[in-house]
Amino acid sequence: MSITEARGLESETLDPALVATLERAKTASRALSTVTADVKNRGLLAIADAVRSNTAEIIRANAVDLDRGRENGLAAGLVDRLRLDESRLEGLATATELIASLVDPVGEVLRGKVLPNGLQLTQVRVPFGVVGAIYEARPNVTVDIAALALKSGNAVVLRGGSAAEDTNRVLVRVLQEALESVGLPRDAVQTIDEFGRRGATELMRARGLVDVLIPRGSAQLIDTVVRESKVPVIETGAGVVHVFVDESADEGWAVDIVHNAKVQRPSVCNALETLLVHRSAADRILPSVLADLRGAGVTIHADEATRALFADAVPATDDDWSTEYMSLDISVRIVDDLDAALDHIRRYSTRHTESIISNDVRSTERFLAEVDSAVVMVNASTRFTDGGEFGFGAEVGISTQKLHARGPMGLPELTSTKWIVRGAGQVRG
Repeated sequence: MSITEARGLESETLDPALVATLERAKTASRALSTVTADVKNRGLLAIADAVRSNTAEIIRANAVDLDRGRENGLAAGLVDRLRLDESRLEGLATATELIASLVDPVGEVLRGKVLPNGLQLTQVRVPFGVVGAIYEARPNVTVDIAALALKSGNAVVLRGGSAAEDTNRVLVRVLQEALESVGLPRDAVQTIDEFGRRGATELMRARGLVDVLIPRGSAQLIDTVVRESKVPVIETGAGVVHVFVDESADEGWAVDIVHNAKVQRPSVCNALETLLVHRSAADRILPSVLADLRGAGVTIHADEATRALFADAVPATDDDWSTEYMSLDISVRIVDDLDAALDHIRRYSTRHTESIISNDVRSTERFLAEVDSAVVMVNASTRFTDGGEFGFGAEVGISTQKLHARGPMGLPELTSTKWIVRGAGQVRG
């Protein structure tokens, strides 16, 4: 009996070739669940070496994807996410090495106790098994998720999208060869890109073969996976990210933080999209902040009060407040006070990251307590919401849900738990 039949999955409803791929992943996941940390670390170091030694081939494949994307009118933000160069590949290799240096989460004891009857209970971390990932135009995710999955004892099945098809094909082969070189199963990392969009749809229906599914991409993609998947989903979120400049904010900090949050890499989900400014600070701070942004090429979509202070802005529409630009665009609004800022964030935020710039302890503590987002900051750029910056080596994504995981997801977030009970003949009366 196959794994599919044993789990009661209606295999006739799925492509047999895709089912075979998932069954190989399930078999590989069982092998990984008992592999020692040393062996997994050797696999990770082999991946880092393979990325470096195959840089030229990866960049050639990526150039094909970039050319096709431009021809097809791919948005500038997605083109930036799609691009891999020597620096970014070195960053992926370095992150993989960092993951190898981290503590293996598998087997970690979270809690334990001895019952009055002598039973010994421990709750330990265990791998999920098979992790599916659906993502768009982000070939870096291929390496990040594969590395995190390996260290946490999971097999991974990837649907990387047509925009990065050539890049991902090369990356997956490189990853598989690296795993094989240290005696790990190549089926621990697989792609279903060959099945196209149908593959993504069937991955969402493969309950019993895939243990958890993680979507990364546009709000539309994430919403589709959350609504249609029969496989449990960890929801990552789009980034309509806010910074609120309070009345006590330091002007220099405001200029630097807002510039970094918007300009440093505008195509990513932790980039600033909406700037809110306390009315009492607007005259003092806003002109210098906006002049700095405009000098960096940012288009400013502003409310009427902001345009009265800064003429080189375009009128904001209602849609601007809920837009994730992924470009050098920002929406700006002057608000009466902290209450108004909190109201705006509650209405438009995607619950990703929000930051307050303030020197008032009462305001900052209230902001931290009342903003219901995965990451809430004080006097810091939203660009720090990142697994690498948090010391995780990389991230699977940034979860904006509240169950299981929230915020940047690293190694512990790719594990579940089980209870181990040790007895000496006890029976329940």
